[in-house]
Amino acid sequence: MLLGMLFEHGSYKKLYSYKHLINGFSVHLSPQQAETLKRAPGVKSVERDWKVRKLTTHTPQFLGLPTGVWPAGGGFDRAGEDIVIGFVDSGIYPHHPSFAAHHDDPYGPVPKYRGKCEIDPDTKRDFCNGKIIGAQYFAEAAKAAGAFNPTIDFASPMDGDGHGSHTAAIAAGNNGIPVRLHGHEFGKASGMAPRARIAVYKAIYRLFGGFVADVVAAIDQAVHDGVDILSLSVGPNSPPTNTKTTFLNPFDATLLAAVKAGVFVAQAAGNGGPFPKTLVSYSPWIASVAAAIDDRRYKNHLNLGNGKALAGLGLSLVAKCAISLIVSMVADPCQFLGAFASTHPNQTYTMVAANDALLDSSATKFSPSDCQRPEVLNKKLVEGNILLCGYSFNFVVGTASIKKVSETAKALGAVGFVLAVENVSPGTKFDPVPVGIPGILITDVSKTMDLIDYYNVSTPRDWTGRVKSFKAIGSIGDGLMPILHKSAPEVALFSARGPNIRDFSFQDADLLKPDILAPGSLIWAAWSPNGTDEPNFVGEGFALISGTSMAAPHIAGIAALLKQKHPQWSPAAIKSALMTTSTKLDRAGRPLQAQQYSETEAMKLVPGTPFDYGSGHVNPRAALDPGLIFDAGYEDYVGFLCTTPGIDIHEIKKYTNSPCNSTIGRPSNLNTPSITISHLVGTQTVTRTVTNVAGEETYVITARMHPSIAIETRPSAMTLRPGASRKFSVTLTTRSVTRSYCFGEITMKGSRGHKVTIPVVAMGHWR
Repeated sequence: MLLGMLFEHGSYKKLYSYKHLINGFSVHLSPQQAETLKRAPGVKSVERDWKVRKLTTHTPQFLGLPTGVWPAGGGFDRAGEDIVIGFVDSGIYPHHPSFAAHHDDPYGPVPKYRGKCEIDPDTKRDFCNGKIIGAQYFAEAAKAAGAFNPTIDFASPMDGDGHGSHTAAIAAGNNGIPVRLHGHEFGKASGMAPRARIAVYKAIYRLFGGFVADVVAAIDQAVHDGVDILSLSVGPNSPPTNTKTTFLNPFDATLLAAVKAGVFVAQAAGNGGPFPKTLVSYSPWIASVAAAIDDRRYKNHLNLGNGKALAGLGLSLVAKCAISLIVSMVADPCQFLGAFASTHPNQTYTMVAANDALLDSSATKFSPSDCQRPEVLNKKLVEGNILLCGYSFNFVVGTASIKKVSETAKALGAVGFVLAVENVSPGTKFDPVPVGIPGILITDVSKTMDLIDYYNVSTPRDWTGRVKSFKAIGSIGDGLMPILHKSAPEVALFSARGPNIRDFSFQDADLLKPDILAPGSLIWAAWSPNGTDEPNFVGEGFALISGTSMAAPHIAGIAALLKQKHPQWSPAAIKSALMTTSTKLDRAGRPLQAQQYSETEAMKLVPGTPFDYGSGHVNPRAALDPGLIFDAGYEDYVGFLCTTPGIDIHEIKKYTNSPCNSTIGRPSNLNTPSITISHLVGTQTVTRTVTNVAGEETYVITARMHPSIAIETRPSAMTLRPGASRKFSVTLTTRSVTRSYCFGEITMKGSRGHKVTIPVVAMGHWR
């Protein structure tokens, strides 16, 4: 009615009405019409749509789920039973075994869920099967912007990318699914909550990401349909420039309303690390998840005829033993990618460089050293030998792939291949890629030079430069087992870092982000055969990829297990249990480390801080029984907004329809399981309230802090009955100004063995 009164029919296109979480609509119109709409009576705010993107770049066993958590939920057969996880992502490949409904243990109906299943226009079958219980797609904004291509984006919930299938399988994929690549089986895969149901809300697309108008419509629908958990591996490309604050925009306001409705939200923190203030998940009502690397490293050697052994990254696969694999972290010493194929032991092979095996000199226009096209190389020269290829910039941009190198080597009858990096951009990360024949990636440029020098010295040529005979010899070693690093987990280089920001001028917020760390590097999970954005896994059923995109569904799945055990817990209670029980130590018992750039832009490890990992690395077993929780609800979050400097209270009223009559005084008093004061002048006291979710227990409270800031807690001990809540205060005083953040921790030790810890972050200033 409003649009019809203001504009001529046909001069605009209404895309969505938002009915459940925010009161509004999205419309495609001209800038002039937007100005007219902004001035219309009854219109509180008009925001320009903006784009979002996917946050991608050996899990349950590493996390202790099969032995420590699933039994508490009735075993893996019931882990996550009847909990519905909503995925706002790139859709799902419904025919993957990770999402099959087992006939021997069928899924019953979930009466509380009222979502629908769209029909696949190609197969005329719907997407649901009892495991997948909802599947819808949202693309009106993408279509209006002219970005949607139905041939590759699919006008249905079908995953046109792979990302959505991957994240859904991490959180809720079936248990015991064989991982098959190149004709080998490499163990069994499972999600965090293998009996949880999957509800798909596709709003992300392969080439362009997505638009907030579509994402908000997807979230609005998911909450109305009755999901328990939302997994968001998407985020804005940068802080929103068209709103005053990071916490108050249509996206974050929609998520605030979702939390008000009782839905727990896990969002990827972003992949802008290791630089500070790179987070794209800002608000206190969201669990912002950073990415850790786990304990596996794959090393291999190329042994040359001159006696040198050049270290590299093992690429090939061979199944040597039965492997217990769940998503990607395995406790069994016989690990996934159990051992790498070597060339025949005790035998060396002639090495032939791709550039020396050209059929025709005109083939140089095809970048032959990339080994992407077997038809330009002479099979007679390569057959039975090791093919030497060059890792060029084409591999970085994705126009060349390691998968294609292995296919070329196989087609030419090579016994194996070497891919050598001749120059490298700072911070380039090389991941193991499963291939069907012996292969090695030499990532160290100096080792590549050793290889080139040996090859050139050993390969006589005529005056035109043509090879007379190939004399260089070598063998690809057995990669043996992955090396299990005790330093795991570590914060991944790409994982976005704090401090959190409250507005687009990058002013620091009095709120710690990220909240928690979870595995997000080299994660094995389901993949869609349509997925092309990972060239090494085109057409495969599983993929090994990295990103905070992979970390968020770990937390979503673990949150489902907590929700199953504690159905009455609020989203804040679930988040609190995950955070206060997390660990700040690696497997060797040392403080967590974070990957960072060194002065030479190589990668180094530095001591981690809460800006890298939040409260620490998730510990699911402890989270099931946290002892105490820091609870918060909608009014508390509105109070946080009302006390954040620079926010117009009229804006808050527009988005929340709630007045600012908060009593919390400062944003740092929001009842979060962390304390952050970005501008500590003199002395400041913050309060927190804990609620006992276990039996009667007495807690002793201690605190430690960097010496430049004094910390004191009151009381020093308290006894709580079951269900009781108690307040305590924390007083911080600036002793000396360091011009940088200082870190500390409050620990509450219970007489029944519970241990609750929260990080403290502050920067002292003179008055």
